[in-house]
Amino acid sequence: MPLKLFNTLGRLKEELKPLKFPAVGMYTCGPTVYNYQHIGNYRTYIFEDVLKRTLGFLGFKPFHIMNITDVGHLTSQGDEGDDKVEVMAQREGKSAWDLAKFYTEAFLQDCSSLNILPPDVLCRATDHIQEQIDLTRRLEKKGFLYLTSDGVYFETAKFPDYDKLMGKSHLSGIQFGARVSASPEKKSPSDFAVWKFSPKNQKRQMEWDSPWGKGFPGWHIECSAMAMKYLGETFDIHCGGVDHIPIHHSNEIAQSEGATGKPFARYWLHGEFLLVNSSKMAKSDGTFITLEDLRKKGFDSLDYRYHCLTAHYRKQLDFTWEALESSKTARRKLKDLIGQIGQASKKPACADSLNAFKAALSDDLNMPEALSILWSDLKNGALPEGARLHFAETAEEVLGLGLLDEKTEEALSPEILELIDARVLARKNRDFARSDEIRQKLLSLGILVEDTPSGQKWRRR
Repeated sequence: MPLKLFNTLGRLKEELKPLKFPAVGMYTCGPTVYNYQHIGNYRTYIFEDVLKRTLGFLGFKPFHIMNITDVGHLTSQGDEGDDKVEVMAQREGKSAWDLAKFYTEAFLQDCSSLNILPPDVLCRATDHIQEQIDLTRRLEKKGFLYLTSDGVYFETAKFPDYDKLMGKSHLSGIQFGARVSASPEKKSPSDFAVWKFSPKNQKRQMEWDSPWGKGFPGWHIECSAMAMKYLGETFDIHCGGVDHIPIHHSNEIAQSEGATGKPFARYWLHGEFLLVNSSKMAKSDGTFITLEDLRKKGFDSLDYRYHCLTAHYRKQLDFTWEALESSKTARRKLKDLIGQIGQASKKPACADSLNAFKAALSDDLNMPEALSILWSDLKNGALPEGARLHFAETAEEVLGLGLLDEKTEEALSPEILELIDARVLARKNRDFARSDEIRQKLLSLGILVEDTPSGQKWRRR
């Protein structure tokens, strides 16, 4: 069955038809490494990971590029303010290079804890300065750029399709103040910097010589330069959060297609916001939540991954601690269901289950439906145990929830594990009185034990 994805560029679901099947070139916008990433950021990375896993599951071969923004992302979207990495480096008393390295490593550790597969190429903006200068020179030769006292700017009026990703309503918002810069030298509020000059009488930690003067690249130029270096001037899929649509991704399209005269990315996929108690996440009101905050409250990172899969990636998801607790319980019960199946000697494929699961994935990554299918089939006692186990193992390739990483028994307390082992021994010795006594003790601890023809099984009440 064809894989259909919602393409922001055309605002409809389209069948994925890669340029060079089965290969799929895929670029995802990575983090700006000046601080820890919050769980809203990770919702986007989880959605992109599900996309990548789905591509592999359905027979495609994704080649995934992710950038690390370690220079050029300013504190204002209007190309004003200071570089976020340099500002935080000063606050923490570190060099910008050391700060970027620290938060890059923290990001990668968080991704690992979320079972997010690593990209094929992880590229840092500071490692690709020459590529960004070369792309800027191409734009200059084609007449898209102009100079101001603080940098080199792209003139969006010279790119007629500048609004094709965001829509005219978004562009109108920019024109009337959504992104108005204080700089009187910009010809239009939507114009953006491709190269910024270092402030006079001030040496930046990160700055380079260029044909226009000493400075550093703008935030948007890095993604275009690195995407085209590793994927070509036209590639298949570009992903990010919905907040990237009206600024970052529209600017990428303008500068990339302005330079090459070719389509940039063919499919644009965007993940919706994570809300906290129905509001946007913000440090000012204490709703800036990291994965470490979750762990301190006793949650596993994969409990949060499960929570993200309960809503479609294009729908807003509200985060509350109560909702996360429900997701934690659900993931645990799902592991328990699989643990009860045990080790089946034969694992016949369950065609109906797999077809339904693939259909959900192929319908624009409908993960709530995919999860529902797994739950239903694991509870279906009419299906052979081996078939259910095979389906669970197959589904886990996409879900990445750690359902099979360790036996559920290993997560139990030492006391419960000893009681379970003791009951097995009691029944082996035909000491049924002792066996019943242990069973009642386990029941008081929330563990229900059942004796089946294939041996003792248990589940949490």
